[in-house]
Amino acid sequence: MILVTGATGNVGRHLVNLLLQAGEQVRAISRNPERAALPDGVEVMRADMSQEEDLRAALRGVDRAFLLPAAGQVDGFLREATEAGLGHVVLLSALAVTMEQAGVLGSVHAGYEQAVAGSGLPWTFLRPGAFMANDLQWAPGVRSDGVVRAPFAQAATAPVDERDIAAVAARTLLDDGHAGKAYALTGPDSLTTAERVRILGEVLGRDLRLEELSPEQAREQMIRHTPAVVADSVLTLFASFAGRAADVSPVVRELTGRAPHTYAAWAARNAAAFR
Repeated sequence: MILVTGATGNVGRHLVNLLLQAGEQVRAISRNPERAALPDGVEVMRADMSQEEDLRAALRGVDRAFLLPAAGQVDGFLREATEAGLGHVVLLSALAVTMEQAGVLGSVHAGYEQAVAGSGLPWTFLRPGAFMANDLQWAPGVRSDGVVRAPFAQAATAPVDERDIAAVAARTLLDDGHAGKAYALTGPDSLTTAERVRILGEVLGRDLRLEELSPEQAREQMIRHTPAVVADSVLTLFASFAGRAADVSPVVRELTGRAPHTYAAWAARNAAAFR
């Protein structure tokens, strides 16, 4: 039995499908199972990850788990997982832990990694860079007036498709030999913000315009829904990406046996969100 936390998220939904296709028994936990809308064959358990009793029940009979970390929940999960004799935990971390300019963003995920490594459980860390799915935040502007409003037009990342993160997660859960390893996950290309806007426009068949926000304007928008310290960390990190190509990791190809999805392919798959 494999437990998937965050099963209704960008990565979790794809991971659940891949594990079912592989013939695995899958359990997902949700505070609202009736709204989870997960596939038939998934055992969806009502649980709150901050509650020991719920975690104990969710981990009963489980030998492997995918952990989407959240503040205040990791230590409790690890205590119960250790008691349950969990055989392997795959942690969704972040590439920011390897970056000098990552600040709070990197230190938070580094803390999660340290907690998992210190638990004594066999572990694997997945460290994705920027998600392609992050660009769905552009959809309202694209739909309304064909404008993308974003900072750092020349900041380059190698954004990764959430399906590729899920594919690597599935491999590390299904195959032996991944315990004790940390994998950097990126897409196949280094792309600036301006280049992603151009590609998105080509896929949609529209002339999109990038309106570059100043860091101050971007911060003002971000702190409406993100703690200021996190917003500052993200903006500092992205400022450091300007003027240089992003590193591209071979891990998706090496572990899945296929090339990672391109940004154009992601945009085509999500085109309806922008129309």
